[in-house]
Amino acid sequence: MDKFSAIQIFVRVVDSGSFTAAAEQLGISRAMASKLVQGLEDSLGIRLLNRTTRRLSLTGPGQSYYQRTSEILAQLAEAESEAAQAQNEPRGRLRISAPTSFGIRHLAPTLGEYQRRFRQVEIDLSLSDRMVDLVDEGFDLAIRISILRDSSLIARRLAPCRIVVVASPAYLAEHGTPQQPNDLQQHNCLVYTLSTRGIEWTFLRGEETQALRLSGTLSANNGDFIAAAAVAGVGVAVLPSFIAADDLRAGRLVPLLCEWRSPSIAVYAVYAQTRTLPAKTRSLIDFLADRFGPEPYWDDGLGG
Repeated sequence: MDKFSAIQIFVRVVDSGSFTAAAEQLGISRAMASKLVQGLEDSLGIRLLNRTTRRLSLTGPGQSYYQRTSEILAQLAEAESEAAQAQNEPRGRLRISAPTSFGIRHLAPTLGEYQRRFRQVEIDLSLSDRMVDLVDEGFDLAIRISILRDSSLIARRLAPCRIVVVASPAYLAEHGTPQQPNDLQQHNCLVYTLSTRGIEWTFLRGEETQALRLSGTLSANNGDFIAAAAVAGVGVAVLPSFIAADDLRAGRLVPLLCEWRSPSIAVYAVYAQTRTLPAKTRSLIDFLADRFGPEPYWDDGLGG
């Protein structure tokens, strides 16, 4: 059995929803497609698909196997595309979705640099903190800042995203400085309503974890607004350093609970699986990864 071909057929069966559709797309018989997938299952010693007369569904192991193999096939297709397009100049319209604060603060100058280098690329940037559907809404690429969840999208990590607990000197002078995460329950906590964490803040120190449901008198769906409220002395905020860094360096905000950290999140470029990633998309992802990197410039001088 050609295992690579069998994997390709298995992924195509899952994507199309049937052996018949997959066989037609690949130009082979349904019987051959079924035989190859059965052979793949036999070689692995597990069942990948539940088969009934009406529908196919993935088993638990099948779901995991599909996730990994589909990503590998997509990456292989991208490598082939990159090799084929190595001599092609990036060009055309590139539609991007990005979070509002990160887009204004960090993408705006960076995209200007990119376009000075790649003058044939037209950028159409949509700023929103909601989670867009790349395929349905026609985006080539999205910038996402989160703990990456399993999905059908391909993701490339662009930079770490450090999370800091902050308050203004004036607020701390009036209300005191929290020494432990539990102390935050006695403070006015500013809540970013679009966070995947909701109103639960998690703090880690070695093997110790504290998860707290906190509340306050102000919540908002924009990180820059939360930062401005913290600077104004309204309360304590949990912010990404790419928003808080300037205020921290200027002393308008003070870092708190520095011995504790939040679960790691990162800045990702995500895009739909495709057999050929356009040169314009690949060039921008490479540019952003090089510009932001593993030690992003916005963390310069923050220490820790």
